[in-house]
Amino acid sequence: MDWTDHSSAPRRTRRTLAAAEQQVLTIRRWLKKHSVLGECGATAIWQEMENRGIKDRPSIRTIGRILLRRGALDSRRRTRRPAPPKGWYLPEVAAERADLDSFDTIEGLAIHGGPHFTVFTGISLHGGLVTASPERQLSAKTVVDLLRAHWKEVGLPQYAQFDNDQRFTGPRQYADTVGRVSRLCLSLGLIPVFAPPNEMGFQAAIEGFNGQWQAKLWSRYRHRSVSGLKDRSARYVAAMRQRRTARQEQSPPRCAFPSNWRLDLQKHPCGKMIFLRRTDDRGRVNVLSHWFTIHRNWLHRLVRAEVDLNQSVIRFFALRRRDPSDQPLLKEVAYALPRRPFKE
Repeated sequence: MDWTDHSSAPRRTRRTLAAAEQQVLTIRRWLKKHSVLGECGATAIWQEMENRGIKDRPSIRTIGRILLRRGALDSRRRTRRPAPPKGWYLPEVAAERADLDSFDTIEGLAIHGGPHFTVFTGISLHGGLVTASPERQLSAKTVVDLLRAHWKEVGLPQYAQFDNDQRFTGPRQYADTVGRVSRLCLSLGLIPVFAPPNEMGFQAAIEGFNGQWQAKLWSRYRHRSVSGLKDRSARYVAAMRQRRTARQEQSPPRCAFPSNWRLDLQKHPCGKMIFLRRTDDRGRVNVLSHWFTIHRNWLHRLVRAEVDLNQSVIRFFALRRRDPSDQPLLKEVAYALPRRPFKE
């Protein structure tokens, strides 16, 4: 007879007698007070019962269950705190008064017998508005063109978030460099936000979409050309947007793309940039290739550095996932972005 669909649990169970449970607790109290090693766990209790010659003693696992059932465990259970709200590190985004578009890339993909390519992806935090564009070569110039086309189609958010890829940040071998992607955002009135390096969670939304795009589109079909993949990706993006229509309608409103706007890379940047960083063992962070000492007691902790180019100042705010609403100002530093031509 096939018993594979039956439960492996016994039909009848025998609970430990109350007297035996009380004996376990008594020995535990004695061990806690008199044990040379200071051990009073299930293994130590079982060993002491054996030393005392107690017959029909429970197994170590049963003793452990007795201690748990009677609330006699010293170890504390991990406190499960609720997750912080979306975009908790930006008060306007966390309060759902503003939306944030997060962008990333998928690299290391290649068509069988064909070229390698990179996928430029994006998703809005509250509205779930997605974009995905496979490109043979993805440079900073290409990113600017894709962002401009995307925002012309769907409107402008208040924040645009990127990782620390040099195509997004601009070259970092020189201090005070504001790349063309940041200049695009600033010229449109957006606030570029750069996630902290090697940190989990800040890019979770876009990384989740990257995995979904690869599982639902890339892995399902045999792609013969990049142009064919672009068409299929465009249909997938359109279907995703259609499904999330209700979510997009409930998200913070987006601004219309300015009709007479043009990007002038030589114009001195104005507006605000945000860098999310973690301090080192000396309480310092690196922003725009400059080291700033924040606070001697704020070591290996997150900060939000707001570079206000209009007021020539950088403000550093403390960030804690445990208390996301409390973001006190730690330090304010005078900073003026040097005026120099942009090398295109």
